This record gives sequence, C-alpha cells and structure tokens, in this order.
Amino acid sequence: MEFHLIYKGQLNSNRGPVQKQIIRRQIHTQLKDLVSRPPMGTFRAMLEKNSGRVVQSQLGEFTFVPIISESLRHTAELNITLLVRDEPGRAITRGGDLDNRIKTLLDGLRKPHNLGEIPEKDSPNENEQPFFCLLEDDALVSRLNIYPDRLLQLNDAFQGVGNSDSDVIAIINVFSRPTYTTIGEVQWVD
Repeated sequence: MEFHLIYKGQLNSNRGPVQKQIIRRQIHTQLKDLVSRPPMGTFRAMLEKNSGRVVQSQLGEFTFVPIISESLRHTAELNITLLVRDEPGRAITRGGDLDNRIKTLLDGLRKPHNLGEIPEKDSPNENEQPFFCLLEDDALVSRLNIYPDRLLQLNDAFQGVGNSDSDVIAIINVFSRPTYTTIGEVQWVD
C-alpha cells in the first residue's frame, strides 16, 4: 500500500517530547482518516475485534496504535521531500543538521516507547483514542530517501509555515511492504 503524509511546522535537531508529540498529532489526524477508508478495512476489523495482531500500547492516558508493526509483518519505505526556506545546498545546515532533523521526524512518526517520550501532563483529545501513529518502531523503516528542496511561495493552506529557519513542510511518501505473507492472507479476485 502507498500513501502520503504531510507534516508542516518546526523541525529542529535533537528535539524532545513536545516537538515529537506535535508531529505525532499531525500524523495521527491523517492516519485516522486513512484507517476509515476502504483499503484499511481489514486493519480496522482487527482493531475493533482486538485480535492481537494490531499493536495497542497503553502509555499514560494514551492508547497508541501503529499502522506498521512487527506483528502485522510490514516494513515501511519512506521517501521524504523536506521543503525548507534555505537556498539549494544549504538545506542541511541553517535549521539544524539534516540527520538529526530527520531523526526528530522519525521519532515523531513512531509510537513512544516510554512515558518520558510524552510531554508531562499531556493527555489525548477526544478524537485521539486510539492515537494512531505510523510506526511501532523506527527499526521498521527498510528504506529511507531524503530530498531536501526549497520552500517557495506558500498559499493559505500552509499559513504560518516558513517564518523561521526551522520551519519545514515534509511530504512523506509511505510504501508499506509485507515481510511475510501466507497463502491464507492472499485475497483472490475473480
């Protein structure tokens, strides 16, 4: 399965729980919409039946549900277009070094591993139970391609982005790949 996610906002190097939770919240909204659509019917049914194949991790008041998990035998290939304010060739230095900015983004795409990765006193909003995240763990990323580019004129959809050196628009192209399939999981079409 292939789909796109968008993160818009600050993306700094080596950020803590607050910025990673901001990323998670933007991604959650998009994944919640994805799970409500027909291609995700089997996933939704397994979640509703609490089948055990869909990971549900309770951390504090949150119940995190990753779309891509080891129990579902999937990995993710990510192609990330990172739009920044800098000129070409400088996209990896002014707002922070690229590798640590991407690490912050990847941490925001995965479920937190412990309570220290959630901001203190944070709790889910009414539409955040369960709280969807892309990855159970960033170790499930089987391929990662980064394409830094220049952030040009913005329209109203991206209002407020581009005002600081750390602002980005990240367009995340996700390819979910099975790592193991049995004949019982293959759906035949007549």
